[in-house]
Amino acid sequence: MKHGSLFSGIGGFDLAAEWMGWENVFHVERDPFCRKVLSHHFPKAKTHEDIKTFDGTAFAGGVDIITGGFPCQPFSAAGKRAGTSDDRYLWPEMFRIIREARPTYVVAENVRGLISWNEGLVLDTVCADLESEGYEVCPVVLPAASVNAPHRRDRIWIVAYANDKGGACGLGEVQGPDGEVSQRYDHAQPCHAGSADATNANGAGERQDNGQGEPRQLDQESAPRDWQDFPTIAPICGGDDGLPEELDGLTFPKWRRESIKAYGNAIVPQVAYQIFKAL
Repeated sequence: MKHGSLFSGIGGFDLAAEWMGWENVFHVERDPFCRKVLSHHFPKAKTHEDIKTFDGTAFAGGVDIITGGFPCQPFSAAGKRAGTSDDRYLWPEMFRIIREARPTYVVAENVRGLISWNEGLVLDTVCADLESEGYEVCPVVLPAASVNAPHRRDRIWIVAYANDKGGACGLGEVQGPDGEVSQRYDHAQPCHAGSADATNANGAGERQDNGQGEPRQLDQESAPRDWQDFPTIAPICGGDDGLPEELDGLTFPKWRRESIKAYGNAIVPQVAYQIFKAL
């Protein structure tokens, strides 16, 4: 499988793809600090800076899956929630690239607030856009707690599969550590496939590469088991987002600030990894 990421940040999707043994073909990220991290950890992937000038046709037929956490600020409860009028609303650019590159799979991520924005119209638009290009779409709400991270961090994951290539999208119910099924958004065209367990065989979550290409387990000794008791915000630089610990050790003041910001914007790669395994 060949993978390309948009709005790549410090490479949460790219890291999950690497765990799967996939090839990271390209990443698109405008932040200079994040590009330094991406270039260091994924040197073989092509680096692009501007989503608005990125040409997906160059990768048509050359990429199997495109991922992206398109900017959440327009819909986040922590922001002004300006929605589609916010100049950071960049789903149309992601959709343009999907149409140009025609991957078999698409995985998009955003904050849970996307569901309720304008009575769900924006999420419906995202799903309808993908369906108009022949994709079967399966949106699901899945928190970081589903892989035993000690914080809830609800996110909407929009998984799509190209219908013209046969089969179903392959993602059904996603279960948490106690077998509780996460909430699936009730879209008009739900996925009809099987189930994906968001834990490993031992019921534990996982964290960054252990040196043999497999994710390490998250330390869950003090994590509560009831999802309702999880904090909504992750501890800062505590390793609880499942991202490489090297970012914790940055001591230069500017880079330290940038690393904290990057953590806040990052996906939890263990969640993406479970979705990838279900495809």
